[in-house]
Amino acid sequence: MTATLVLTAHPGDFVWRAGGAIALATSRGRRVVIGCMSFGERGESASLWRKGYTLDEVKAHRRGEAEQAAKVLGAEIRFFDADDYPLVETPELLRGLIDLYREVQPAVVLTHAAADPYNFDHPFAHAIALKSRILAQAPGVEGPGEVIGAPPVFCFEPHQPEQCGFIPNVLLDITEVWERKTEAMRILAAQKHLHRYYTELGSRRGLQAARNSGPNLGLPNETYAEAYMRLYPQVTRELS
Repeated sequence: MTATLVLTAHPGDFVWRAGGAIALATSRGRRVVIGCMSFGERGESASLWRKGYTLDEVKAHRRGEAEQAAKVLGAEIRFFDADDYPLVETPELLRGLIDLYREVQPAVVLTHAAADPYNFDHPFAHAIALKSRILAQAPGVEGPGEVIGAPPVFCFEPHQPEQCGFIPNVLLDITEVWERKTEAMRILAAQKHLHRYYTELGSRRGLQAARNSGPNLGLPNETYAEAYMRLYPQVTRELS
């Protein structure tokens, strides 16, 4: 089965930014595995801390949200519990990501963009996602399973793309799974303030996709979309 690997710093990231891509892939019979590096317990759970939750309670709550959201999207999810704010490289995290690459053998990888001046966990997640991808390709690096090929990497859209050097050179039509994405977003009560932002963003990117779809796709203005930035060159025998 063709697989997609999604590597994310915190639980909410894969829902807000790639929930449509995940739901679209699973609806078409693809396996999607999410590698969640932390629970976002310190930096992305302010509403829970204000309610008096302990650290363990925050982690458990965010884990539960992530598991429910992944289920709605049809994906598997693995947790590394590597702590956040700051999220840093450890031998255990790097080893775990290499092993996950080799287990999943992804045809596509989704992860964070390279820059985010508002959240340093995100560019770290980007860097270690690429580092572990390269190491998972190397026969001399020990680990279970076979080495991977060269799966293309797509960065999902950061929260404030104009501040992050993000160039949306891929617009993915997610209209047919939009309701599943919004259902997953509603699960993330710890970050309820982001619901409106990502609903409006999906509509705005959809309008851009419709205007740029050309005669082959001819998408309607009611399209919903997600934006991605492809990192490696596309290899093709035909320009289209």
